[in-house]
Amino acid sequence: MSGRARLALCAAAATLMASCALLPLVSEPTWLLQLVPLVAVQTGVGAAARRIPLGRTLTLAAQLLVTLVLLTLVCARQHAIAGLIPGPDTVRYLAELLRQGTDDIGRYAIPAPVTDGIRLMLIGGVLLVGLLVDTLAVTFRSAAPAGLPLLALYSVAAGLSDGGADWLWFLVAAAGYLMLLLAEGRDRLAQWGRVFGGPPRIPGAPAAVPLAPVRTGRRIGAAALGVALVLPLALPSLPAGLLERAREGVGAGGVGAVSAVDPLVALHDNLNSEDARQVLSLRTSTNDLSDLYLRIVSLDDFDGTTWKASRRAYADVPDPLPTPAGLAGAVRRDTIRTTITAEDTYAQDSLPMPYPPSRVRVSGRWRYEPVGMTLSGDHGQTTRGERYEVTSLDVEPTAEQLAAAPPPPAALWEQYTKVPSSLPKVVARTAKEVTAGASSHYEEAVKLQDYFAVTGGFQYDTQVEAGQGPRAIANFLEDKQGFCVHFSFAMAAMARTLGIPARVAVGFAPGSPQSDGTVVVNQRDAHAWPELYFEGVGWTRFEPTPTRGTTPSYTQSDTPGSSLPDETLPSRRASSAPSAAASPSESCAGEPRRPQSCHSPSAAAIPHHDPDDSNWWVWPLAGAGALLVLVVPLSPLLWRRRTRALRLGGHDRTPGGAAAHTLAAWQELTDSAWDHGIAPDESLTPRKAAERMVRLGRLEPGAGAAVHRVADAVEQVLYAPRPRPAAGTARDVREAIEGLRSVASAGTRLRALFLPRSSARAWWAVSARWSALRARAAAARPALRRPSRQHG
Repeated sequence: MSGRARLALCAAAATLMASCALLPLVSEPTWLLQLVPLVAVQTGVGAAARRIPLGRTLTLAAQLLVTLVLLTLVCARQHAIAGLIPGPDTVRYLAELLRQGTDDIGRYAIPAPVTDGIRLMLIGGVLLVGLLVDTLAVTFRSAAPAGLPLLALYSVAAGLSDGGADWLWFLVAAAGYLMLLLAEGRDRLAQWGRVFGGPPRIPGAPAAVPLAPVRTGRRIGAAALGVALVLPLALPSLPAGLLERAREGVGAGGVGAVSAVDPLVALHDNLNSEDARQVLSLRTSTNDLSDLYLRIVSLDDFDGTTWKASRRAYADVPDPLPTPAGLAGAVRRDTIRTTITAEDTYAQDSLPMPYPPSRVRVSGRWRYEPVGMTLSGDHGQTTRGERYEVTSLDVEPTAEQLAAAPPPPAALWEQYTKVPSSLPKVVARTAKEVTAGASSHYEEAVKLQDYFAVTGGFQYDTQVEAGQGPRAIANFLEDKQGFCVHFSFAMAAMARTLGIPARVAVGFAPGSPQSDGTVVVNQRDAHAWPELYFEGVGWTRFEPTPTRGTTPSYTQSDTPGSSLPDETLPSRRASSAPSAAASPSESCAGEPRRPQSCHSPSAAAIPHHDPDDSNWWVWPLAGAGALLVLVVPLSPLLWRRRTRALRLGGHDRTPGGAAAHTLAAWQELTDSAWDHGIAPDESLTPRKAAERMVRLGRLEPGAGAAVHRVADAVEQVLYAPRPRPAAGTARDVREAIEGLRSVASAGTRLRALFLPRSSARAWWAVSARWSALRARAAAARPALRRPSRQHG
């Protein structure tokens, strides 16, 4: 294996080793197995282009083209021409898939499901990094800068993961980079001559030759890698960076101390505090305060004991905020404007807001988390003394709409119905018993809510501890005493066992109205409640905690003696007129869309264009792209066929024409030998070159005689004062070529046909013409004269 081929192999291996750092981010490793052959093909195309050889720019262009074809084959086969050739529809589909992948990254917790969009971003991103590494390390022979894309790939993975095994992935990525550097160093040393490691050592005898540089380089690399892993353990820890999720708050303090709502600890303390300190005051445009819950954070990561917020990427606060996930245009909604003022003693790093918000006007440094639709403070920003305005949607679904909700997207369902194996079986068994006879997930949700709030015999008690361990929820179901954390955690977990996507929201229940029209929210209004997802409505609030908050109107019974609402009746607060704040195009915003539940185009259903529409240029462009994809790989073959036909074809019968034909035939013979592995040697005479060709090509006597006849004819043209025209030169060349082909291996014959080495002359000719054109352009450009500095 040549040095450059070894270097290309090490570059591909380093890329795959660095991409292993992405494994903890997704739930399935199948994408990596799919990636290995793609990187191999990309590397092979680069190696073949350099072997021809092509120019650096053309090599990069060939790899880019192959990368696009590979992405089309893996991710957009149904939208490609003949399942392989990318066209305009392929580009549109890949763009939509990329947008969907961006939404999925912000939506799902780590490890996220491998949706089509996420798979495109993983495979496409690694292929792009692999192309950069191959170009820098092999094409431009500079392996050191190739570490930058490898570092970027590892840094993205390390920034999003939980840090549990970051050192392992760093070790794997660094080992791949060191292997690449050593391969380049070995290749550079080999250009100066053979590297000897010295004679074999005799036991007890001193070493006569020092260690080889390659072995020393390996030891230096291993030592540097060890220092990089051990040194951070001895350094002081640094504060959390931008990729670290902000803490949810701190506990309540004494008089004058800072207080905040923490989802896991401070909620219990706030509910039991003797000092009902005011934390927020607000003015709102709605007259019905029953649903004016102020939501701080959503908890969607369930480990069997408790719920916590998943770590997700934050973005700048958009204006307006996107429509909440899953909300369809058929659901009624009103627009509410609320102005909220936080007390100076309330410092919360997440902004309490009515859900779902559609616009937020707040000063300071805040970041937006799109899945939970929450705002978190950036660089120490808190709510202390803040005054902000929130425009929100008061969503008013009917019981019938909730009961008829179609299944949610598969990826969302998988993410939000996940329960750990450690969850006691009694939780799922109790959920099935309570919801027996329900005909829909909506009826199951209402039965669960009524079980906790009405029929199950549960009592609200803030003195009960939150509970720890795998049996925390099971103990609550047995003891039937607890506060909002117990009720919301238990209902959300039980809903997940029934296949209903669920999470827990933490914030404040509706506050107390005052005589001046304001609403006061104090510490004891801190609350937690479950949110269940219904396609077409989105995340929907339920209230299982007795004597706390308000029961949603779409879950209240309208029939005496029944615990279920009349599904034919709208919500009690439903407006008689549709809202002007949303449009049907907002359906399923932020979610992987399905044709049956959304009217907007999605990655799974790209709209088909009428052939009579205005995009008449699409098909000619697609045809040109298909022709380009077919012609580029076959261009060396076509060029050699054309060149051979011109060299061995008809010629002028004059002495000058016969001489030019003889020289062209000799050029064709040497190029054909080059295609079969016998590189030309311009320093040899035609006779010596013929002898070398016959010897290296192992030609039979007939083919060897034909080679010598062509060489004799060339010597006549070059050296004889009056050259005698030789007949049958073209026939001798074809006989010699057939002799070369007959003794060559199958691989050599295929390469000579599809990737002939002599096709490099075409690129040399193009380069020479380009240089000549630039020289003529420079000569034609008038010389710029400097003004004379002499004064008259």
